[in-house]
Amino acid sequence: MSQTSSAASPVVLLPVGVDDEALDACLAALEASTPAGTQVWLADDAQSGPRGRALIERWLASTKLKADYTRRPVPLGEVAHLDEMLAACAGIDVVVLAPDAQPLAGWLTQLSACFAGDASIATATPWCNAGESAAWPRLGEVSPPPADPQRTAQACAAMPATYPELPAAVSHAVALRGRARARAGGLDPHSYQSWYAALIDLSLRLSGLGWRNVLCDTAFVARGGEGGPGDGDMDALATRWPDWNARLARFLMDDPLHEVRARLDACHAQAGTELQRELFG
Repeated sequence: MSQTSSAASPVVLLPVGVDDEALDACLAALEASTPAGTQVWLADDAQSGPRGRALIERWLASTKLKADYTRRPVPLGEVAHLDEMLAACAGIDVVVLAPDAQPLAGWLTQLSACFAGDASIATATPWCNAGESAAWPRLGEVSPPPADPQRTAQACAAMPATYPELPAAVSHAVALRGRARARAGGLDPHSYQSWYAALIDLSLRLSGLGWRNVLCDTAFVARGGEGGPGDGDMDALATRWPDWNARLARFLMDDPLHEVRARLDACHAQAGTELQRELFG
């Protein structure tokens, strides 16, 4: 996997899951919301069945994106597989997209702008209806995906780009800076079973090295539900990072993003008014 210049758009990494319907929706949203020619890598850890592979083949034959597909003969496991993908993209800025995510218009352009705007940012997480600390409209709650994706995307694009701090990146979609990953090292497939937990661990290591984990408050990626830890993952996190649970709890209680979400509420209301004018004006 190569990237012609440091200013190029991040490579989108999509680990293929077992849910064919979710993958179909993800690929359709990716196609509709992502600039033509963007590099996309669909990597299959021996998860997809015949229907899923047929779906991928049809999509590859028609996509405007610069897409590649690989499939392992036997599964490595979620974290080891993602670590292998990231190692293949050494030094390159990437975005890891959950296989059941549905990015909204402008998502990748806004994530790219986030990295370009602040060299200290190592991870950038867009808003999500099921994004835990990055959740909108309500912090820490799972809400339905946006009923009007165009309006939500328009509202995000109208937001001032402040890139507030998150306690850690969130697994629905995350941009990872290649230079920061190189300093922090890879994922830890020996300690964690899930990308959810391995990403928290990576985020905390990056933070310890002086990098920032931020909310890209101008982008939105929808998801049907939250990610979650594997068996033993939370115990492993608590052992390595004893203050993690307390830190996350303080964030959820203090809600430092309250004003940012309120601004998005206002932009969403205004976007609805503008769309009505376009339709009936």
